Amino acid sequence: MTSHQIVSPQEWLAARRDLLAKEKRFTEMRDEINAERLALPWVKIEKEYLFDTETGKRSLGDLFAGRSQLMIYHFMLGPDWEAGCPSCSFVADHFGGALVHLNHHDVTLMAVSRAPIAKIAAYRKRMGWTFPWVSAFANDFNQDFHVSFSAEELAGDKVFYNFAPMEAKDAYSELPGLSAFFKDGNGDIYHTYSTYTRGLEELVGTFMILDRAPKGRNEDTIMDFVRRHDEYETSPPAQSCCA
Repeated sequence: MTSHQIVSPQEWLAARRDLLAKEKRFTEMRDEINAERLALPWVKIEKEYLFDTETGKRSLGDLFAGRSQLMIYHFMLGPDWEAGCPSCSFVADHFGGALVHLNHHDVTLMAVSRAPIAKIAAYRKRMGWTFPWVSAFANDFNQDFHVSFSAEELAGDKVFYNFAPMEAKDAYSELPGLSAFFKDGNGDIYHTYSTYTRGLEELVGTFMILDRAPKGRNEDTIMDFVRRHDEYETSPPAQSCCA
């Protein structure tokens, strides 16, 4: 039996209208936040980064692929990991259908991991993904954007993640994030935005649907139900932020 209150259609309509008023306020606040996000100051990228791709070395500027905007998902796949993080894999499952729309709106979306490119290519093939994905194994890109940490850092007190010190014992060698970049007509590149942890949830259409389903996300801890999409029938849920 359901534990929810059962009411008449008229009572339900009144309750739904009350919630709709809050949803509209939420939408208005989201619009305000989006405007503030676009108004953030930018930081010029002065450092040179070379990435490994399946077709050779590429600079950060090359990753724009002829467009002026670049969105990079920091995908948790470390050099010695056997597979990508289940949570990052869950997020990445939502990229495919967006690519054509983003590309035609002057945006390139790709993933970056510290794993060698051969390991990335093998995991992407396993998952059936087509979005571009490059390796930062030979550079400091993920470290500079505070999503990859050395053994020495993790053995210390704190690491810097999500714009603040974080207990090192609660961190992993790789953590997720999304970073945005702009390239102007002179080829200069600017870091415009980054987000981490639950700031990534809006990339996940599955969450938006579950939030409107009768049981919601139906989880005890965040993303405890998530598995790699080829493991739902064969494996128990994996930890959300490790391989």
